[in-house]
Amino acid sequence: MDDMKKTYREAEETAKETWRKADGEEDLADKVGNAGDDIRKDAGNAGDDLREGVDDVKDEVQDETERRY
Repeated sequence: MDDMKKTYREAEETAKETWRKADGEEDLADKVGNAGDDIRKDAGNAGDDLREGVDDVKDEVQDETERRY
């Protein structure tokens, strides 16, 4: 699921950047918009990676607890 979300974020960011370049000019607003999209995408991907890491650790702890008892 996280891979699908990352792929969606990449496609959305690319589409927005392409739309901003459609007029043939890149002004400050375009640059700020692109930077904001990059930050939003990276934050979303980092959140997904963090959640996946926490889930992995939780599973390992649960497995270890089950083996002890």
